[in-house]
Amino acid sequence: MKTEKGYRKLRKSHDIQGQAHYLTFSCFRNQPFLAKERTCQWLIDAIKSARVKNSFELWAWVIMPEHVHLLLLPMGDTKINKILTAVKLSVGKTASIWVRENSPEFLAKMTDTQPNGKEFVRFWQRGGGYDRNIYSVDEVYEKINYIHNNPVRRGLVKYPGDWYWSSYRYYEYNDCEPIDVDRESLPPMR
Repeated sequence: MKTEKGYRKLRKSHDIQGQAHYLTFSCFRNQPFLAKERTCQWLIDAIKSARVKNSFELWAWVIMPEHVHLLLLPMGDTKINKILTAVKLSVGKTASIWVRENSPEFLAKMTDTQPNGKEFVRFWQRGGGYDRNIYSVDEVYEKINYIHNNPVRRGLVKYPGDWYWSSYRYYEYNDCEPIDVDRESLPPMR
């Protein structure tokens, strides 16, 4: 969104204790960098590591080929930007190293050339992505349903349980792979 002066209005996250967050962040230029098992596993590893460094409950997640949805509840004074930085920086660094060593021709797809001529290698779209505070129990369950059905809506699978890179399998089958969720901390459905 542009303001009167032509500058983009920045997304503001509200770190309010006790409020869950629905996060969406995308790959650079919405490219399908998460279409490979390797990159999905890098993201899973980064989320696991971020959970150790930053206290948060993970309620739902899905990894799509070009974006990610997370529903989480920060604990204590944990800030969303710290969680996002821990996850995104780790994946970006791992991807950059891997591409340089194994597929240097792919760097062109990850190169962001600035107006001043500087170039940066990016895995993620610039900015923090989309962050929405979740205010009600109904909204928590609506977001879980939305997250789990994302691969079906996109036509990637016919049934949510067929998509491996989602917390749906945990909810439906108690399958903790590739990463478990903190279902016990979910507010009870009304």
